[in-house]
Amino acid sequence: MTRQATITRKTAETAIVLSLCLDGGEVEIDSGVGFLDHMLTLLARHGGFGLTLNCAGDVEVDDHHSVEDIGICLGQAFDEALGDRRGIARYGSMMLPMDEALILCALDISGRSMLCADLGALNPKVGQFDTELVEEFLLAFTRHFPITLHLRRMAGSNTHHIIEGCFKALGRALRQAVAVVGDEIPSTKGVL
Repeated sequence: MTRQATITRKTAETAIVLSLCLDGGEVEIDSGVGFLDHMLTLLARHGGFGLTLNCAGDVEVDDHHSVEDIGICLGQAFDEALGDRRGIARYGSMMLPMDEALILCALDISGRSMLCADLGALNPKVGQFDTELVEEFLLAFTRHFPITLHLRRMAGSNTHHIIEGCFKALGRALRQAVAVVGDEIPSTKGVL
């Protein structure tokens, strides 16, 4: 079973090519947004995913369009790579420490889009990156990969550590949830 997908998206604001392999591979990220490159690399490495991404976006305006559209493409790639979800574990969770920060991530590949993110007050910027874009990325991701995703800051004061903890925890929880553990669709409804 090949669990991979390539997504191409071209708009007036972005041109994106993203390839995902759930079972490993190279990680090469060029989003045009340095902090997002770092976060997506962490997500892929901690998830054990192969992920390549090239995005040419209108970052001269700001990073919003690139970050949101990459979230859309990554969500679509997970959705396509999992097909009918046959055999997957479905659920994943991680309590991840990142120095003083402690992040809880729990998710269900449920077929229902829901994001519950409580990261507390973040500094508005990490370097040049607008931290409000973290939620925009997660919203785009969960709207196009219909999962229930809970992210919660349990402790922490350093905004970089909090966001980094979120992406690492998300990668590890996704790794658990997409793991092949059987051959049935993991739902009493028979469909996800």
